[in-house]
Amino acid sequence: QVQLAESGGGLVQAGGSLSLSCAASGRTLSRYAMGWFRQAPGKEREFVAVISRRGGRSYYADSLKGRLTISRGNADTTVYLQMNDLKAEDTAVYYCAAAEGPLTPRKESEYDYWGQGTQVTVSS
Repeated sequence: QVQLAESGGGLVQAGGSLSLSCAASGRTLSRYAMGWFRQAPGKEREFVAVISRRGGRSYYADSLKGRLTISRGNADTTVYLQMNDLKAEDTAVYYCAAAEGPLTPRKESEYDYWGQGTQVTVSS
């Protein structure tokens, strides 16, 4: 079993950037596809990005393409989400998740482990 912990959230002005991290304990992340989701106030949690086990494939939510980069750390214990040109509508709690089965899952139900989330607030 793997435990996930997100960090890097905070308050940023519109147009700014943040880099979120998802650190693993218990196991390395090499056996998991890793995804990021977010949940804005009053809304359902939605898919943001996913990266395959070896990092060869990544996918992003259509509305976020061009502003995000998901990557894996060299030691395979951390996954990152670089977010640029942030907008007020990006305000949400961001969660990382690990999936044992699918190559690049994009549904919540396909993930096995979740972190507690980190708050991102973008001021306009």
